[in-house]
Amino acid sequence: MSESSAKTPLVPSSTSRKLPDFKQSIKLKYVKLGYHILITHGMYLCLTPLVAVSAAQLSTFSLRDLYVLWDHLRFNLIFVIVCSTLLVFLSTVYFLTRPHPVYLLNFSCYKPENDRKCTRQIFMERSRLEGSFNEDSLGFQQKILERSGLGESTYLPEAVLRVPPNPCMAEARKEAEAVMFGAIDELLAKTSVKPKDIGILVVNCSLFNPTPSLSAMIVNHYKLRGNITSYNLGGMGCSAGLISIDLAKDLLQVHPSTYALVVSMENITLNWYFGNDKSMLLSNCLFRMGGAAILLSNKSSDRRRSKYQLLHTVRTHKGADDKCFTCVTQKEDPNQKIGVSLSKDLMAVAGDALKTNITTLGPLVLPMSEQFLFFATLIGRKLLKMKIKPYIPDFKMAFEHFCIHAGGRAVLDELEKNLQLSDWHMEPSRMTLYRFGNTSSSSLWYELAYSEAKGRIKKGDRTWQIAFGSGFKCNSAVWKALRTISPAKEKNPWMDEIQNFPVQVARVAVI
Repeated sequence: MSESSAKTPLVPSSTSRKLPDFKQSIKLKYVKLGYHILITHGMYLCLTPLVAVSAAQLSTFSLRDLYVLWDHLRFNLIFVIVCSTLLVFLSTVYFLTRPHPVYLLNFSCYKPENDRKCTRQIFMERSRLEGSFNEDSLGFQQKILERSGLGESTYLPEAVLRVPPNPCMAEARKEAEAVMFGAIDELLAKTSVKPKDIGILVVNCSLFNPTPSLSAMIVNHYKLRGNITSYNLGGMGCSAGLISIDLAKDLLQVHPSTYALVVSMENITLNWYFGNDKSMLLSNCLFRMGGAAILLSNKSSDRRRSKYQLLHTVRTHKGADDKCFTCVTQKEDPNQKIGVSLSKDLMAVAGDALKTNITTLGPLVLPMSEQFLFFATLIGRKLLKMKIKPYIPDFKMAFEHFCIHAGGRAVLDELEKNLQLSDWHMEPSRMTLYRFGNTSSSSLWYELAYSEAKGRIKKGDRTWQIAFGSGFKCNSAVWKALRTISPAKEKNPWMDEIQNFPVQVARVAVI
């Protein structure tokens, strides 16, 4: 035996033996996937032996056994009648009290004319020419624009772009008519629904509430029927679009066999701020022109041609708290200029409202595996006083698509972090903010249109729409796709340029 062989130990020393790295040898995501499948299908796994035993027992039944059972029932006629009556009664109660399904036939988003486009450079030029802003305010607006996540193709109404600006009631009505009628015309063409067939109308616009109302303007323009149930929601912020959906859903439960038209928009013409309060200048930098129209139905015959079914709506209102109530406020500045003031507490308030909302939504949508982990850590922290981090449920197991209100880059960054979403999940929201800006309550529909234009929506996919608004409110809606959406058959504001997206949005885009 050679000298080198003699020096080699037959049994490796303890220092040379190393345990395999668990994280390297096993993909933890597959462990979690296995756990998810085990818990989600645990009930079925437990019932399988019971079903097998029952099947084996039934297989031993003979014709003689069935005759004995029938003979036994014949002499217990009262028992059979009572059981049958109870079964019929309970079935009737179930079918009469269960909520009627609500279907989304289609929706449309308004795309303004090209001459309404406002680059960031044009925005700054018009602001300087207007003459109301001092150098400090102009520098602040430029700084916000450079970090806002908005691109060079967002839209502003003619009255704001004009030099000098012309904010008046006539121009505000002109903007409202262009947005509402443009979206509704396209929607009616898509669905082939006649205006006279619409039984419910819900319009939301927070800051522009003329007389006659916006809903009355639609009734007049389209000659809707005289007994239409119409609502005009004002002052409810960027989450008002989902409030309108929730209201329409409730109305469809009591008005059988009808259509509900929901129109979501905001009006900029009369709500442009011409002062120098920085908390009010933010809205000038972020809000842009846009609107959406959505057609809902409770007719079972419409299921086959509808795009989505509404599964859940969850509304959270934090207005009882003074800090939440005052974080978004329309008021006058010291120089009597009216604007919308955004508080520094806005992000903290939004986070608290989101936490409350998802606590309610979670049990409705999350698989049992995620709910078990959430409640286990909650018990450990609250009851057992264990020093463990709170478990954030993985909402990617509940939803395939996320439409988060494009209120601004900071809002999207915070939700991406808190909900642990990927760039792919955030893409519709970020691209909507880049291309159209903050279009208030309608932004969620531009985001869903983006997912459709990209060919992402498959049959059975679930989409979570979540929005924040003054008050302070956080609202959610969950939709299930009833069919695969083919981009080739779609008409929406993204279709003629979707090949250019996504784009890389710089953290700071110098003007």
